[in-house]
Amino acid sequence: MISFESDYNNGTVPQIIERLAEANNQKTSGYGFDAFTEEAKTKIKKAVGMDNAEVFLLVGGTQTNTTVIDSVLKGCEGVITVETGHIAVHESGAVEAFGHKVITLPGIDSKLKAETLEAYMETFLGDETHPHMVQPGMVYISTPTELGMLYTKEELTKLYATCQKYHLILYIDGARLGYGLMSKSCEYDLPFLARHCDVFYIGGTKVGAMFGEAVVFTNMKAPKYFFTDVKRHGALLAKGRMLGIQFATLFTDNLYFRIAGHAIDMAEQLKAIFADYNIPMAVDSPTNQQFVVFTPEQYKALSEKVVFEVWERKSESEIVCRFVTSWATTQEDIDGLEQALKSSFKS
Repeated sequence: MISFESDYNNGTVPQIIERLAEANNQKTSGYGFDAFTEEAKTKIKKAVGMDNAEVFLLVGGTQTNTTVIDSVLKGCEGVITVETGHIAVHESGAVEAFGHKVITLPGIDSKLKAETLEAYMETFLGDETHPHMVQPGMVYISTPTELGMLYTKEELTKLYATCQKYHLILYIDGARLGYGLMSKSCEYDLPFLARHCDVFYIGGTKVGAMFGEAVVFTNMKAPKYFFTDVKRHGALLAKGRMLGIQFATLFTDNLYFRIAGHAIDMAEQLKAIFADYNIPMAVDSPTNQQFVVFTPEQYKALSEKVVFEVWERKSESEIVCRFVTSWATTQEDIDGLEQALKSSFKS
């Protein structure tokens, strides 16, 4: 059956399989103290455009978020995000489990606006009892957002300036960063993003790697004992070269960006096909996640032929469903979806 369920349902790009096989019988030091990991870090720094950046390779997204947030914040500090932010809705309370409150603010198009943040901080600081409250210490955003939306250059610039004004660390979750940067609607490149936050991560799990994420500290130093914190949070891989090989490969010959661009091309075709069948979009996502609104009858008919995810049951007559393309999506997948729509719906 054709699947548009997620962007981590396939294994990994062939180039990574080949390089892992080539290195299989080599003996290297563990925990990332190997030549492959150094190669990956060097290539990531070059792509980011900051020689003084600090790069760490971690095993997965949830571990990355909890490690970065917990290591950067003091025990009395919390992290601000929008109501739809990943750490607020799809992280199983992992951040709170390490003692940090997730402070949610309303978003616009699933994005946190600088004006919203400033209003919150002014209200917070204006409360004479604020020393008795959880102290905001960090702002968490993702790009693309949970709904596939992108921050504009102006939005990101203003948000970072507001964070700096109130001494808040800006942390960007880049689980799908490649897909965001390769969107035709994206106004900036990786170096720009790196300069407009304090720390971010480059997602591998959802963008071609077998697993793994690359944390990059740019406008702040990594916290003291960060390596130890990575291990404490269960995010350190003993066979660290497995991560090093993957990211070294992804950042060779622009592979990371090329495969992400392919996913965007597939998503644009997907979006056009839904438009041809007059199927409304829940949001106008420019990235690899597309959210459509089906009637229950449409959902039942298509779900028998195609795998996708129910995102939200808005009402008895509206079901928001998510379709996700990836580096592994083929033209045959797109054509198959179109045939499934043709046999299930009236245009």
